[in-house]
Amino acid sequence: MRKMTHRSYSKETPAMTAATELSEIAHQIKTAKDSGLPFAQITSHHPNFDVTTAYAVAGLIHGMRMADGELVVGRKIGFTNPAMWAQYGVSAPIWAYVYDTTVTCLPDAANGAATCSLRNILNPKIEPEIIFHFHSAPPPDGNMAAVLACVDWVAHGLEIVQSPYPDWRFQAADAVAVGALHAKLLVGRQQAVQALGTSLPEALAAFTLALSCNGRLQEAGKGANVLGNPLAAVMHLMQVLASQLPHQPISAGEMVTTGTITGAYSVLPGQTWETALQGISLPGLSVTFVD
Repeated sequence: MRKMTHRSYSKETPAMTAATELSEIAHQIKTAKDSGLPFAQITSHHPNFDVTTAYAVAGLIHGMRMADGELVVGRKIGFTNPAMWAQYGVSAPIWAYVYDTTVTCLPDAANGAATCSLRNILNPKIEPEIIFHFHSAPPPDGNMAAVLACVDWVAHGLEIVQSPYPDWRFQAADAVAVGALHAKLLVGRQQAVQALGTSLPEALAAFTLALSCNGRLQEAGKGANVLGNPLAAVMHLMQVLASQLPHQPISAGEMVTTGTITGAYSVLPGQTWETALQGISLPGLSVTFVD
């Protein structure tokens, strides 16, 4: 898993918000997150705080994390399952970086349950996802086949998302500002693209996934829940990145986790969560969560 350095991904400072105010908001968010403390929606006391401004704040926080020694290993895309949009008050996917400090590789479920700490994660939820790793930069105007040609491995993973906002109530800008709600990414076995067959694009849309907690099925989802196909989620991300300045395209060595296949479910210490996939040669995962 190659580690990379990146510049801030924010746009130019929006005129509606002074640079000093953006910096103050960014420092408040980072301090609260580092301490595992909840805080009020940013939009509740900054009425002009929109998604563009939020990406600027997220970029400042990203710069702080890099200064602390964290290294970028890829990106996450959030809210790629349109069935969740009304519940969380969003209308489009969002994105954020993931870091060497937030990504862990897991054993297969057949080897027993892995463990994952929920310490300092606020209101954690679990999301089963598909992850792509890029051996070369995907073309900005490429179709699914062109994107997949730049992928060397695919994995099934679990993203643990969090909300510092009480009761998971926020607007899209609030979610963007806190790193698209990312807490941890648990990565399953990395399967070479060649080992997954020539019909992989079709399989990525058609496969099904069962998500269970303590042996009880919570939901059965399918790959098509992710903007029709997890590869389509990557294409959407590339379009968004192309519209942001400074432009930070996906580069060789990055992984991209494409968003949840099911709904997001609350996680508690002591629970064991499992996944089982059919229609694609990716193993399921089993994780027991602890304090």
